[in-house]
Amino acid sequence: MTPLYLGLLLLAGAAALAIWLAVGVRWGGDRLVRLNLRAGFDTVDAGTQRDAPDFGWARRFTTGNGQERLENLYSKAGRPAEWPVPRLLACKVYALGAALLVGLLLLAVTSGNGMILLITVVMVPVGYFLPELLLYSRGIERQKAIGLELADTLDQMMIAVEAGLGFESAMARAGHNGKGPLAEELVRTLQEMRVGIPRRDAYLALEQRTDVPDLRQFTRAVIQADAYGISISTVLRTQANEMRVKRRQRAEEAAQKIPTKILIPLMLFILPVLFLTVLGPTVLNVLKM
Repeated sequence: MTPLYLGLLLLAGAAALAIWLAVGVRWGGDRLVRLNLRAGFDTVDAGTQRDAPDFGWARRFTTGNGQERLENLYSKAGRPAEWPVPRLLACKVYALGAALLVGLLLLAVTSGNGMILLITVVMVPVGYFLPELLLYSRGIERQKAIGLELADTLDQMMIAVEAGLGFESAMARAGHNGKGPLAEELVRTLQEMRVGIPRRDAYLALEQRTDVPDLRQFTRAVIQADAYGISISTVLRTQANEMRVKRRQRAEEAAQKIPTKILIPLMLFILPVLFLTVLGPTVLNVLKM
């Protein structure tokens, strides 16, 4: 088989895999959701249950530490329901296979070029860890959003507590009336306490899920106030003022970093064009003379 035919065959396999990833996985997830919604209302035959993708085989291609790391990243990213951990593990394998197929196709077309071989060696592990990188990026954005929303949420809870509500009622009000990841985490923490999880354990679980230093400081202050009988309104007022000061300091720090960040684009793109515009005619006149 000539390298051209081999390359075309690999290209067709990569295209088929991409189509399956874009269409088949989504439809399989929709079938699984429909089966879960219909559970208990009608009888689902065994054949329909077998059609739902399981992705249990993907765990054999990932170590225990890798699965634990993915679970941690998945929790920090907000546990998106449309992308459960088994599907992410399967996507890691699919991305690895797609990167390998593309690399082999490039090697077949270029007759084993050394640079293409190096690109393939780099591309294969990057494809395998791509879902984890996406989860990490989403988790970082979620942590930033929680840090920005924390001061305003504490102000709302402080106003509700001073108006006569209990701490958990104020938390429920801030969670149900708010929008964003912090409101979702507050609602989940209240749900955990309502099903019997101790308050301290629910707050510690909130710390682990979010991994935001400011929120960790707030939960530790609430735990200490609950243990030593400190007024919760005083704790909320102190924490809200401190979070507001930290948010302002972070904004000032980001503003002070702007001149340093703009220096490289200025040196590479703006100053050369300015020098050409100003000194270009003079240089041309000197050359003519």
